[in-house]
Amino acid sequence: MEVLNGFVENIVFKSEDTGYVVCRIRNEKTLISAVGTVPFLKEGQNVKLTGYWTVHKQFGNQFNIQDYEELLPNSLDGIEKYLSAGIIHGIGPVTAKKIIERFGEETLDIMENHIERLMEIEGIGEKKFQIIYESYIEQQGLKDIILYFHKHGVTNNQCVKIYKKFGPNARQIVSNNPYILCDEISGIGFKTADRIAMSIGIEKNSDFRIQSGIKYVMNQFCSAGNTFMPKNNIIEECENNLLISKELIEKNIYDMAAQQKIIVENINGTEVGFLLQYYYCELGVTSKIITLGLQQIQTINSDVDFEINVFEKEQNIKFAESQREAIIGAFNNGIEIITGGPGTGKTTIIKAIIHIYENNGMKVILGAPTGRAAKRMTESTGREAKTIHRLLEMGISEDDESVFEKGESSPLDCDVIIIDEASMIDIILMQNLLKAINLGTRLIIVGDVDQLPSVGPGNVLKDLIESDYIKVVRLKEIFRQGAESLIVVNAHRINEGQMPLLNQKDRDFFFISEDNQERIANTIMDLINRRLPKFNKSWNKLKDMQVLTPMRKGVLGVTNLNTKLQEMFNASSKDKKEKTSRDIIFREGDKVMQTKNNYTLKWIRVSGYGENEGVGVFNGDLGFIESIDEERKTLTIIFDEERKVIYDFNFLDELDLAYATTIHKSQGSEFKVVIIPVFMGSPFLMNRNLLYTGITRAKQLVVVVGFQKALMYMINNTNSIERYSSLKYRIRDIITKDEFEE
Repeated sequence: MEVLNGFVENIVFKSEDTGYVVCRIRNEKTLISAVGTVPFLKEGQNVKLTGYWTVHKQFGNQFNIQDYEELLPNSLDGIEKYLSAGIIHGIGPVTAKKIIERFGEETLDIMENHIERLMEIEGIGEKKFQIIYESYIEQQGLKDIILYFHKHGVTNNQCVKIYKKFGPNARQIVSNNPYILCDEISGIGFKTADRIAMSIGIEKNSDFRIQSGIKYVMNQFCSAGNTFMPKNNIIEECENNLLISKELIEKNIYDMAAQQKIIVENINGTEVGFLLQYYYCELGVTSKIITLGLQQIQTINSDVDFEINVFEKEQNIKFAESQREAIIGAFNNGIEIITGGPGTGKTTIIKAIIHIYENNGMKVILGAPTGRAAKRMTESTGREAKTIHRLLEMGISEDDESVFEKGESSPLDCDVIIIDEASMIDIILMQNLLKAINLGTRLIIVGDVDQLPSVGPGNVLKDLIESDYIKVVRLKEIFRQGAESLIVVNAHRINEGQMPLLNQKDRDFFFISEDNQERIANTIMDLINRRLPKFNKSWNKLKDMQVLTPMRKGVLGVTNLNTKLQEMFNASSKDKKEKTSRDIIFREGDKVMQTKNNYTLKWIRVSGYGENEGVGVFNGDLGFIESIDEERKTLTIIFDEERKVIYDFNFLDELDLAYATTIHKSQGSEFKVVIIPVFMGSPFLMNRNLLYTGITRAKQLVVVVGFQKALMYMINNTNSIERYSSLKYRIRDIITKDEFEE
């Protein structure tokens, strides 16, 4: 090994995730090229490098860095360059010069031992000092953590999350339980945690390791939308991950059940394992649904049939028998479900229910799972609708955990709650909603059960319908306004297994046949950039048009289409700042999507109706990057409903480009124009349910591009990935027991 001392003159390339760097180092003799994994290397640093020389075919001699040490500068000029390099947030060239002028050769000692004295400098107030202080302390703590975890394959961003989660004692906490990383740090899987565990001497057959593995595979399984995992699946997955015997795994499953770490039950003849959270959520939902169904409800003073007739006259409409049944059911039951596809009159029914209740002096509140769905509900009813999270007044506790102010001790103040787009509600959100509903309050659930199920765990709407306990009204008839739209007509045809009506003049549903994936991609680009804007000049290319694709990978996957569309609409420019994360370039002006629920992100509303500030940005929320701040290491996004959110660079793994997105991620959204590529792929992705969901996201136009045989295949394919949930069985069991006891 050779040792070189030098000055970092230029960083040619740096991966934020891995810390791999290509740089130019100036030493006493010459300028050399150096490469290696050195996460804290910055321009302006004096360094001592340990490594060896290699010869690159294209770039010639390179010094391969194996270890490095930062050498603090000993001249005033060197200290100024060091502070100006952007190593510490809040200190740029101007501030660095002021610090040197004030403290001179004492500067580094001041930074190390008396950093609060920086507030003596003009321009550094309490707010800016806090940024500098937190950055400096974090840099010191992070160095130790990154150097320790890097050798186990943990990326820089993950190291930052470890530090933010566990603080300066992160190494000790993880050493006590390496598997905590699987549960707490996004992107770290069992194998990485297991490598760390093996390196510190945890035995392969230890109960601690096996039980951590069991919990990990159950978490992974439930992250796909399941609330439980069959015991045989747990054993099989653990056997693959842990490389130990089935007997040891099964023993530990039962040991964990005995210790109440997991729950083992028989569901519909199969022995299964539950994580505690989902088990108690299902129990809670079951109990409250039964209670709401049995409750004594307040009757209204007027005749409902008469009120419906009056509403029909006022609106110049005539309700179908099923619609009238749905409205009457909302007054005769403590809980009711209304389900139907587009154009079946769900919105008109909601308006009638609100009208009659309010005429009788009763308070109605409206909610939906997403901001977009709540906004549509507001526009269609003329009454304010809120997201369920806002209804429940979500906030942040002292421990930075999300909490709901509304619950059993502080229920929602109303007589009736109407929830729309209920197919998107997972078991956790439903449990929190039901906890906040007082006895005597009616609950009306509206949704389309043929849509894809929630992204989160459970199959709530479908399970509630199939429990055979709740009053359910199914709307199937398409009404006049809906019948004029081929989007509506074809959605129903597809749902019934029929080919859609295609390419009728002056209509809103078109199919463009292309025979290979590259041509499909090129046609999509041409549609958005040229043909559709020419067809309707009022459509905004970015806000009104959305590409929805069945999958993430491949020529027609989200990743590739986003790269192409970004280059078309928001190409690299000297006027636009950029930030790369996970090989994705985020650029000012980009259309982006939040890809996971973050209950603690704070937002401020910059315009529009509603609260001025709040917390929570959720899976599927869309926005545009307003600015990127390299000094503060932040990225600012304006989301739907004009909510401004500031992201730390280390949390960009929660974002993705959104020029194209998966159909699953589009749930609850609505776009004027939807473009869907269809091609032969996985039978579990290319199915009727997915196609139906994608088409029903469109308001004014659908364009399907691709193979006609793939379109036919999707319509005929009713296979989908089975979702494991037990809510309907639990409700049925209670009903059966009650009937037996009677």
